[in-house]
Amino acid sequence: MPDEKTLEKLQEIIDRGKRIAFFGGAGVSTESGIPDFRSTDGLYNQEYDYPPETILSDTFFTLKTEEFYRFYRKKMLFPDAKPNKAHLWLAELERKGRLSGIVTQNIDGLHQAAGSREVFELHGSVWRNRCMQCGKSFPLEFIMKTKGIPRCECGGCVKPDVVLYGESLDGPTVNGAVRTIAKADVLIIAGTSLAVYPAAGFVREFSGRDLVIINRDETSMDNRADLVIHDKVGETLSRIEIK
Repeated sequence: MPDEKTLEKLQEIIDRGKRIAFFGGAGVSTESGIPDFRSTDGLYNQEYDYPPETILSDTFFTLKTEEFYRFYRKKMLFPDAKPNKAHLWLAELERKGRLSGIVTQNIDGLHQAAGSREVFELHGSVWRNRCMQCGKSFPLEFIMKTKGIPRCECGGCVKPDVVLYGESLDGPTVNGAVRTIAKADVLIIAGTSLAVYPAAGFVREFSGRDLVIINRDETSMDNRADLVIHDKVGETLSRIEIK
């Protein structure tokens, strides 16, 4: 847990922020029981013949679709996960008119489940799925219940609305994310190593007053931040009063 002096500085930054933006990664959801496969010790590779980054690629999806879904259903879907202290704190900050937007690399939908409305999902969401042939939409429950390759009534493959490695990010989502970060006077970067591009490059659009980084490990931007906290995101933010 951060010491009192660090928490006091974070409180001061949040208190004076008028347009706070939040940029989050997998570490925001680990407190909800959703693992970050980048920090595992090869557990996934013990069961699969390919690393996660290969399986979660557009090329792999096209060439080995059934194997993709075997991994996807078992390792990427957590329908029973609940918002943690970080999600709830951010939703309250938005309700108080202090948070201008959330930019997330996560695909779990937990920010919306907590009540946040202005959320830019850079990598899409597991809760949205669409037939590649006719465009019909399907809920997550459909993917969970099917086996092998999920098929629409028309025979088309139902694909999750998630951005795979090798695919382009959604244009309007990117524009909204960049605009939110660029206009912020406070940017909180949390739960991300800032290693995934182009998403991680968006934070360089920030030119506001206070940059805060909350992450378990060091990031490439620690030396640019006004405050760096190496700790859990939810536990840290929940200690800050929203005025």
